[in-house]
Amino acid sequence: MERRSAKHCNQGDHWLDDICRDYLRGFGTRDTGFFELCAKFDSIEVWVDPRPNDQLVLVWLLDLLRPYKEITTKLSLVHTDVVVANYAPESVAKWKLPAFKVTDNHLVMASRAWQAYRAETPKPCFDLLMTDLMILPRLRSALIAVLEELPDSVTGLGASEMDLLDFVNDGHTDPRRVTEARWLRDVFDEDDVQDALIELAEHSVPPVLLGDPAFDNEDRYFGRSEWKVMLTELGRSLVAREDDLWRHNPIERWWGGTLLTNERLWRWDRESRSLVAP
Repeated sequence: MERRSAKHCNQGDHWLDDICRDYLRGFGTRDTGFFELCAKFDSIEVWVDPRPNDQLVLVWLLDLLRPYKEITTKLSLVHTDVVVANYAPESVAKWKLPAFKVTDNHLVMASRAWQAYRAETPKPCFDLLMTDLMILPRLRSALIAVLEELPDSVTGLGASEMDLLDFVNDGHTDPRRVTEARWLRDVFDEDDVQDALIELAEHSVPPVLLGDPAFDNEDRYFGRSEWKVMLTELGRSLVAREDDLWRHNPIERWWGGTLLTNERLWRWDRESRSLVAP
């Protein structure tokens, strides 16, 4: 977030590397630091999309800015019901959405939420659900959505992973169609869901196969065979909620600041909507 320097030597190292130069015309260059850019404006509106990851970005941003009163006093929040990037700028410019001035209450809640997500266990996030979160109106649903991505108390699958298996169980074999399951929850982006599908297939005892039992990787690489997704015996048992993925496989995965392992496996009970400690 700082001004470009010698250490920003690779594409993506600087926070503005992927921003079109035209967007900064009149305000600075792509070498500008974040706080330097904020200082150029009398007021700043932060438009916040409704997806869970957008809410996490919001609390991270407000927590980051909290010590800088010269910036936070300029901030207003605009909460949207849709993903703004899906609409043309000319259309968005005509929207009449309310803007809410950022107060100390916003900043305090954002810091609590961000520190909870970064904690060594998911319990602080779960405990936040027992408090009044209306100052950030979409935070509660976002926290529930990310908690649902913890391993299920029965199957060990996160909610989006189970959606992938359900799509395959419904007869979809094209991986492009299977990964559309992400739209059911909108927690994973396109890269996340592709990685999740491949990870499921790469377990020592996988719930899905990316091909057939006689799968020839070289044939797939050269386009001589189709890439089809199929459930294994374990996958069918997981869909029926009769087995546990982590009874057969090791896990080492980060959820926020929590490292999940077989010995330290926090889970989510979808029936009681509660956290299950290891």
